[in-house]
Amino acid sequence: QENEIKLLTAEIERLKNFGCLGVSPSLEGLRDENAKLKYRLNFLQKSLQEERSKTAKSMININSCLQEIFGAAIRAAYPDLENPPLVVTPSQQPKFGDYQCNSAMGITQILLKTKEQKVSPREIAEKISKNIPANKCIEKVEIAGPGFINVHLRKDFVSKQLSSLLMNGVQPPAVGKRKKVVVDFSSPNIAKEMHVGHLRSTIIGESMCRLFEFAGYDVLRLNHLGDWGTQFGMLIAHLQDKFPDYLTVSPPIGDLQAFYKESKRRFDTEEEFKKRAYQCVVLLQSKNPDFIKAWELICDVSRKEFQKIYNCLDITLIERGESFYHEMMKDIVKEFEDKGFVQVDDGRKIVFVPGFPVPLTIMKSDGGYTYDTSDLAALKHRLCEEKADILIYVVDSGQSVHLQTVFAAGQMIGWYDPKVTRVAHAAFGVVLGEDKKKFKTRSGDTVRLIDLLEEGLKRAMDKLKDKERDKVLTPEELKAAQTSVAFGCIKYADLSHNRLNDYVFSFDKMLDDRGNTAAYLLYAFTRIRQVEGAGSHWQAIARLANIDEQMLRKAAREEVLILDHEKEWKLGKCILRFPEILQKILEDLLLHTLCDYLYELATTFTEFYDNCYCVEKDRQSGQIVKVNMWRLLLCEATATIMAKGFDILGIKPVQRM
Repeated sequence: QENEIKLLTAEIERLKNFGCLGVSPSLEGLRDENAKLKYRLNFLQKSLQEERSKTAKSMININSCLQEIFGAAIRAAYPDLENPPLVVTPSQQPKFGDYQCNSAMGITQILLKTKEQKVSPREIAEKISKNIPANKCIEKVEIAGPGFINVHLRKDFVSKQLSSLLMNGVQPPAVGKRKKVVVDFSSPNIAKEMHVGHLRSTIIGESMCRLFEFAGYDVLRLNHLGDWGTQFGMLIAHLQDKFPDYLTVSPPIGDLQAFYKESKRRFDTEEEFKKRAYQCVVLLQSKNPDFIKAWELICDVSRKEFQKIYNCLDITLIERGESFYHEMMKDIVKEFEDKGFVQVDDGRKIVFVPGFPVPLTIMKSDGGYTYDTSDLAALKHRLCEEKADILIYVVDSGQSVHLQTVFAAGQMIGWYDPKVTRVAHAAFGVVLGEDKKKFKTRSGDTVRLIDLLEEGLKRAMDKLKDKERDKVLTPEELKAAQTSVAFGCIKYADLSHNRLNDYVFSFDKMLDDRGNTAAYLLYAFTRIRQVEGAGSHWQAIARLANIDEQMLRKAAREEVLILDHEKEWKLGKCILRFPEILQKILEDLLLHTLCDYLYELATTFTEFYDNCYCVEKDRQSGQIVKVNMWRLLLCEATATIMAKGFDILGIKPVQRM
């Protein structure tokens, strides 16, 4: 943008000179061109100003800053090395400083292999340390052990970053150009109820969308419903038999799952019904109005059921099912044929993708399309029409080979270049019961998601009553606490596990208010808010110390955050690791890292709170004698980060719990 501004300014000057030199291109054209250039110049200057202002308010990613500093030091120390290793991590123990640069060992290996130079890692670490450029964040470095560089941060730097956080709120890390992200998640099938298997895709996908939105990306949330296919033939045939007047009177299909099972039983046992079902598919695909109406009625019943789940879990999606791509499928087949990728096998049209043993079937022998065809059509539409820069499929691990084959086919035919566009499968494992087997009901059926959520509400209320919260909370507060705990715990139990692994679903564990659970974190958050008196909880401190919220805001602008106590220092650094945690998740899409961080932040806060008095009282009278405002500000900074973390995870904390 800065270069373009320079060029545009020069061009405007050139056009001015045109007039002075008496050259006479169309004067009107000259004015138009000048006006366009000035408009573009103003637009660029304004957007650059906005970008700079946003960047100035952005939370600094300290790890990235240190990587830049050590990257420059390594280049200065070893200018001949290509792509030297750059490893900067937070230190695990205070005695090793705040961060560590562990690049020396890797450079030793490279020098030995490429230049046959035998240099000790410690010597390399010393050379790197001598070349560290002037910067605002490092107090000192020390070399430890075989060649670790321990980094000690400047206290005034950390204090300044915390003040910026308090004044500007939690601002996303600067991510450069605003990119388009398409996330495919949830994706249940019409006429089948959402079950526990849909839980993970729905929760993980929603949280990913929230993260990318917070980071400033343009996010399209897509629900790839299974709303097209041969199963609709049997459903429509059964609808015609059961509710013959469906075109004029809306059919009262109460239990769609039972309706589906009835039609499936008939399809498997009645030959005449089976033939009619196939005819119904043909008529539906040829867009016969009566059959389209039947299809829409069945879809609407499902949508209402899905929406109940989405409302409970606070999920936002745009529906774009398989039917959306139906008209595009013939063009997909033609494109693969025109480029010579199609082979015919026993009447089927198949596509072999290099590196994958099983081909994609893009047309069946009867001329029908398959999941492969609709998935290819969806991929092309998202890449070529939606212009996605990043495309994420939140789908279970069982679909991994299929999706990788589809992605490779898209690459093979030239729809995208993986160096430019990121297409990722965010795979996840299955939900297990406490017996470590696939989560089922006692009768062996798949667990319905709505039943699971209702059970969660019941268990959460039982837990709150066990703790006698019903005696201190109003009915409204109790209800809010119940939904916050129930749905928060279900989401957190999923998100706090590495999504690549299977996880055991246990209400007892997820509702435990000890350990890394939503119940513990929600309680810790409410406690922090009550310590600092935020919102409606200023009563105790406000009454005793005569402090209001406005005074806290003023203190955030004027007070220097003293970080002399080791627990203050530990908490301050932990708060500022938030941007690097988010950056890591944007790269690897593993949300459990955020859960681990929030748990670490809550436990670090507890250590701080137990050792550092925010308010000091006279032991005899109980009167407040001193308010340590900078410590209240640390409470506020902690709560602000936790609130944003909860928001990304889709968890709603409550005022009282």
